[in-house]
Amino acid sequence: MRTRTVAFLTVAALGVGPATPAVATPHPINALIARMTLPEKIGQLFTTTVYGATATTSSPDNTRRYGVDTPAEVVAKYHLGGVVYFTWTGSLQNPRQIAGLSNGLQQAAGKIPLAISTDQEHGVVTRMPAPATRFPGAMALGAARDPAGAYRTGQITGAELRAVGVNQVWAPVADVNVNPANPVIGVRSFSSDPTLAGTLTANQIRGFQQGAGISASAKHFPGHGDTATDSHTGLPVINHSLDEWRRIDAPPFRAAIAAGADTIMSAHIVVPALDPSGDPATLSKPIITGRLRGELGYRGVIVTDSLEMQGVREKYGDDRVPVLALEAGVDVLLMPPNLDVAFRAVQKAVADGELTEARVDESVRRILTLKQKRGLLKHTPADPAAAQRIVGSAAHVRTAQAVTDRTVTAVRNDARLLPLTVAGKRLLVTGWTSATYDTLGVLARELGATAVPTTDPDQAAAAARTHDVTVVLSNNGQQQALVAALLTTGKPIVVVAVRNPYDLTGLPGVTTYLTTYGYTDVSMKALAKVLTGVVPPRGKLPVAIPGLYPYGHGLTWGVK
Repeated sequence: MRTRTVAFLTVAALGVGPATPAVATPHPINALIARMTLPEKIGQLFTTTVYGATATTSSPDNTRRYGVDTPAEVVAKYHLGGVVYFTWTGSLQNPRQIAGLSNGLQQAAGKIPLAISTDQEHGVVTRMPAPATRFPGAMALGAARDPAGAYRTGQITGAELRAVGVNQVWAPVADVNVNPANPVIGVRSFSSDPTLAGTLTANQIRGFQQGAGISASAKHFPGHGDTATDSHTGLPVINHSLDEWRRIDAPPFRAAIAAGADTIMSAHIVVPALDPSGDPATLSKPIITGRLRGELGYRGVIVTDSLEMQGVREKYGDDRVPVLALEAGVDVLLMPPNLDVAFRAVQKAVADGELTEARVDESVRRILTLKQKRGLLKHTPADPAAAQRIVGSAAHVRTAQAVTDRTVTAVRNDARLLPLTVAGKRLLVTGWTSATYDTLGVLARELGATAVPTTDPDQAAAAARTHDVTVVLSNNGQQQALVAALLTTGKPIVVVAVRNPYDLTGLPGVTTYLTTYGYTDVSMKALAKVLTGVVPPRGKLPVAIPGLYPYGHGLTWGVK
């Protein structure tokens, strides 16, 4: 326990009387903890979802999960330390609504304000709805080799989140994606190169924290980059040796710690070289306390990945997981599948002596210290009118597009088809589309092209025969048959991978290939500029395309 000693001058100190001992004044965080009940302390350890657009919205989901009707009642019942927002919980609709919800929840929280969070990684994991500014995801920033872009992404995203009362973001991803078959990380990682991943991780953290004043979280420790199993649905095993872990996985987390990361999120993965017990890292004291606290020297807040995920539930029941996570050294328990079960399990563990109240205090102290650091203990309500002005402002959108314009990578241009001559040409855009972002529609409008969203090879080929050039979007190799059919038409085609860049390995015969690492509107607009020669392709592969192109490969050409 740290104390602050305040010395008072006495008459003895002035030489005119007997000496009086200095008076020790408790640190304000320690004083706050001393006034908290055990249930209030345990509540600070939990961050979870609530359902409803306002703090007083009744939802059957709240009733079913928590036994009370409104978000405010959930916060009050469990003395929650944090709330996490998702679109599917009704939390994220528009700037004014989000700001109002945040204010209502903070009022319900009482004397200790909430950490309010969301996953705004950008790219394929984007939670904030329009008009929030969209930036490219991590791997696109890796392709641009753009530390300043990573910082600006954090700074502007953080400013928009802060405007709506969100003070914590579950980003950036610090995993080093060295496995092309990784089903859950992929383009959410900056790179397969630990140094590049570390540089961009650190810069984005600084953007969030120094630039915008919200807490960032490097994830997923000890590194989720070399797995072919999704920890949402299974328990991945990563067989890196200790030396490989130190060389490949650890550097971005070291960089995050050096950048002052407020929180680090654990992964539900097994790494036998770090802990041979078979326990997932989230529940592993050798990994959380031994490696993260000990070897890497991290002193900030450690948060679990969602406890609803299968990876952390395979070996132990939902009543044991939160207790074991705390024993491992975790501070914040994110999204338990049954909050009541988890809360009571921690209470029982303290009552039985499995966990001491001092251990609970240790995590609460870290959580409250972070809240104090970010100004939350003297909470200022969000201004809904200001949120409307700040979120998606014209200046923010211009910056995001400028950052994204540097990310498109031209991998192959063997037929010298690019840049396209658009005048007098009939252009077709087809293949995979995201209805959420109207991927094909945005690209077609930018190109002045016809959009034919289809997964049917014959339909795509028929459309291509009536056009001069076809741009086909590929997502995770799902369009192999479609691309093969387009190649039989004899018409020029441009294949663009709009998620992982590895699709080319399954597309023999493709002579023109680009990758955008994302499919939101900013990426499609940047792609259109590259295709038509408005801007040159500047991206370099931040990962290798196995058997074809090395890390760092990328073509460029002049502008028209």
